[in-house]
Amino acid sequence: MERMHGYSSASVALEKLSNMGYTIDYNIEFDDLLAHADQYKIDYLFRYEGASDPDDESSVYGISNEAGQKGVFVAGNLSLIEGKKRDILLQLELKERER
Repeated sequence: MERMHGYSSASVALEKLSNMGYTIDYNIEFDDLLAHADQYKIDYLFRYEGASDPDDESSVYGISNEAGQKGVFVAGNLSLIEGKKRDILLQLELKERER
């Protein structure tokens, strides 16, 4: 997983990832990621904190699977996401840290 810095906003990171072929929006098309999380990995991770409030954060994930499908997932403060989406993102992050 490559942690990316230096982009001014999440929208700039999304444009960069789109240009690299990360075109699936996993915020919307989450079912396959949910069903086959073990086949996915985080390739890129962009994190942003609000200038005046560190709790005002967002993360942009560039995610791919073994079949070569690439997409993005955008999350606000990860501690505020509930349920399976949070669990899968944490699982993918932990898997990448173990490598």
